[in-house]
Amino acid sequence: MGQIRGGGRGSGEDAAEAGLSAGSEPARADEARLEAATPPETPAAGTPSAGTPGSPGTPDASRDRILTIPNGLSVLRLIGVPVFLWLVLGPHLDGWAVALLILSAATDWLDGKIARAFNQQSKLGEALDPAADRLYIAATLVALAVRNIIPWWLLGLLALRELIVAGALGLLKRKLGFGTLQVSFVGKTATLCLLYAFPLLLLGTYAGNLGEITRILGWAFAAWGTALYWWAAALYLAQARMLLTGRLTAPVNPGPADTPRGAA
Repeated sequence: MGQIRGGGRGSGEDAAEAGLSAGSEPARADEARLEAATPPETPAAGTPSAGTPGSPGTPDASRDRILTIPNGLSVLRLIGVPVFLWLVLGPHLDGWAVALLILSAATDWLDGKIARAFNQQSKLGEALDPAADRLYIAATLVALAVRNIIPWWLLGLLALRELIVAGALGLLKRKLGFGTLQVSFVGKTATLCLLYAFPLLLLGTYAGNLGEITRILGWAFAAWGTALYWWAAALYLAQARMLLTGRLTAPVNPGPADTPRGAA
């Protein structure tokens, strides 16, 4: 009897478990049908997914931007180059010309700060910024040489350096497919020295103690800037040689250099 009662309890429990399993199977089947009927989420048409090239969140897309504050400042600096030449060679409004150079230097500093602070670096900015620097240096050199404030040999010395570095960059472009070099602190310092030197030399044409002081300071900055300019050229040539011989790996996305933003 005890065995029969024990067996009865076991079969009842089995029946209950079977009932629960049978009741849960329709629920699982319903869940499976719902999952099958729900379409997978797809991105909206024309919207690139995150991390794909060309999507707004990728670095490549942000570097292709044109309408940025730093680029606008660089364009304003470029527009100021012919104005500067007219002020120096036309009515000889040297005070206004110096003010324009100071404003150009201030915007040069400001556009770099804005680009880094608000992530507005772009390929166009990397070309415009050094182009404006070079044009101001070239325009100032020519204007000062025409007015006999600096000797023509100094103009030739700086121009020769530019031609040599430009040749190295052209060779890199032809051999390796890019024409930029790693930024050089020496090159940036040389550019700043020359940008300080030229307005001081311009002000040094005036008589009096102030003119004498500014002329001395101007020639000091010009000497330091010229020496550093050639030192930077030697560093760029050494860097280009290592890239061409394979001793230095070419960057995937070459960053700014005092270049186009290539060498300065």
